[in-house]
Amino acid sequence: MTPELTYLVYAVILLVVHALVQATFSDLSKGLGWALGPQDEQRDQNVVAARIQRSLRNYIETFPGFVAIALVLAVSGRGNETSALGAAIWFWSRVVYIPAYAIGIPLIRSIVWFAALAGLVMMIFTALSGAPA
Repeated sequence: MTPELTYLVYAVILLVVHALVQATFSDLSKGLGWALGPQDEQRDQNVVAARIQRSLRNYIETFPGFVAIALVLAVSGRGNETSALGAAIWFWSRVVYIPAYAIGIPLIRSIVWFAALAGLVMMIFTALSGAPA
């Protein structure tokens, strides 16, 4: 399996873990009774739970792009050290993004977001460059 596809598997695992963390924080902040009930009424969640929810939404917005480019690299055979590094940067930046956002560190959160974007760009440039590696 290529490094990009390996990170794709890790990214799916991160998606599941992220969704579970978000649901846990949200349910705990809204109350266990509400979480176990029909959830008919709307309840606000605490600040940390809301941040984790927004970080999950951001992950879901960028995840399809990572999936697409990882698959393009695998199918085309154009993956190389640069695209593998890009996949690693994207993945580990997304891991760091969750606590950085939850804790509310504005500058670090933004830097980590741009690092993830840089990882995707590295993968895109590799996919668009010349012949297969």
